[in-house]
Amino acid sequence: MLDEDDSPWKHANLMNIAKVVRDYVVKILLGKAAVPSGLREMERYFRLYGPITFDESQDDGLFVARSANFRYGSIVTSGATRQELDTSIRDALLTAFDIPASYAREAALRKVGDARDRQAEYAPA
Repeated sequence: MLDEDDSPWKHANLMNIAKVVRDYVVKILLGKAAVPSGLREMERYFRLYGPITFDESQDDGLFVARSANFRYGSIVTSGATRQELDTSIRDALLTAFDIPASYAREAALRKVGDARDRQAEYAPA
């Protein structure tokens, strides 16, 4: 049996923290020269295709969002609250375009509309 200190989750969390620190260090050292290609790809995607629409539902007490028009596949994410769901959608979009979390500000993703009560669109600001 694994001790709590040897759990796989602990190692995954340490790896995640190391990755985030590395991303910020690269960003600080290289500045604008280190802009990830995913950021340019995301900007091009939104310029060509417009906002990504998410259909929202509630399953087993969680709010779930599924992309309705993402041309590279599907994005599915969830959150315990609507605010957490909004954060999860933004994070899922960064992941879909392979953009490190340290570039979230540059990505400037925001909710651009509530077409219906159960649908929301996201795009760069």
